[in-house]
Amino acid sequence: MRNNPLLKLVALAMTILFLTMTIPVGTVYADQWETYQEADSISVSVPEVLDIQAATNVNALTCASAMLIEADTGTILLAKDEYEERPIASVTKVMSMLLVMEAIARGDLTYETEVRVSAYAAGMGGSQAYIEEGEVFTVDEMLKAVAVHSSNDVTVALAEAVCGSELAFVEEMNAKVRELDLEHTVFADCTGLNDTDQHSCAHDVAMISRELINKYPDIFRYTSIWQDTFRNGTFELVNTNKLVRYYAGCDGLKTGFTNAAGFNLVSTAKRNDMRIISVVLGGSDSKTRFGESTALLDYGFATYSVADGRGGMEWPISIDVINGTKLQFAADPADGKLIISRNDAKQVEYKVVVDENLRAPISVGQEVGRVDVVLGDNVLGSFPLLSTEEVPRISYWWVLTRLWQGFLGNAEM
Repeated sequence: MRNNPLLKLVALAMTILFLTMTIPVGTVYADQWETYQEADSISVSVPEVLDIQAATNVNALTCASAMLIEADTGTILLAKDEYEERPIASVTKVMSMLLVMEAIARGDLTYETEVRVSAYAAGMGGSQAYIEEGEVFTVDEMLKAVAVHSSNDVTVALAEAVCGSELAFVEEMNAKVRELDLEHTVFADCTGLNDTDQHSCAHDVAMISRELINKYPDIFRYTSIWQDTFRNGTFELVNTNKLVRYYAGCDGLKTGFTNAAGFNLVSTAKRNDMRIISVVLGGSDSKTRFGESTALLDYGFATYSVADGRGGMEWPISIDVINGTKLQFAADPADGKLIISRNDAKQVEYKVVVDENLRAPISVGQEVGRVDVVLGDNVLGSFPLLSTEEVPRISYWWVLTRLWQGFLGNAEM
């Protein structure tokens, strides 16, 4: 029996099974491995998501917490338990991508910078691109693997490229949290695999996402990809965010799942002149996070619109000035956005308020009044009114010159 090849094969199979059940893979244990892999996959069908979207009441969401904001202004459109602290899984990578983009902006990295993979990075578990120690990839390739495939191993390799180690990178993540004045976020890794020592909330995730996409819109080159490849075409990348494929205007941003965090999604879409960020944390399953996120985005686009300071009026307008070398000058409202409900947009009025007794000198860009957006007795918002012309102050020599010019002109006649 000792030389029975069948018994040897059975023993080998049992040994392998025992090891995979007892040895942790990276920081995700084997009993979570299959769940983790499937949860952030694209196995959910579009009809399932649409069914949930149609049945969703945004005022009675089933997810643990949520946040909907307009990206440019940060205006909050809807919120549910937005400050509840909880693990966010791979949504953590939004902050990681932010710090990588900052490093590129500083010139510490370029998209062409080559990064050599460490043994530590190669050993990360969970979703991965299976990079190996000693392999070299460009930052451009790595950002694609992080944004599209949520690769933990690649995220750690990028963190090491920016700060030398994941530990140092995490310190920078938390420094950025303080800089953004976010009170409910603590990071312990750059991937989101750690469920116990770090947390965030829907509000903070929305603010981190806003910082990323507003300051570094280049990130959309990666987050908007539906399918691509990695490692010279040998590894397929399919975006874990299904909304990128089927929701009009969606070009990001990040999914996340662990058993403790539940099913998470921060998504962003732009239609016409309005961009919205939706955050759903602690969803019960993958199709629900996509369905409720879609319902939130639909609600934002259907309910709100963007107003500026021009209000359909004729611009520029002329404003009187005292003691100037001319009697009037031109002015325009400053650029800006005000988010108002579509119902209010049909009723608002625009009122120009000019500073009284304006005196020269007036410089280009000087604030000389404001444009109020008014609904009934309420001012919904205001835009500064700026001079588009320079008006010098009259002086003795200017008056003398004008008199002399007038005298010469009359003399020639």
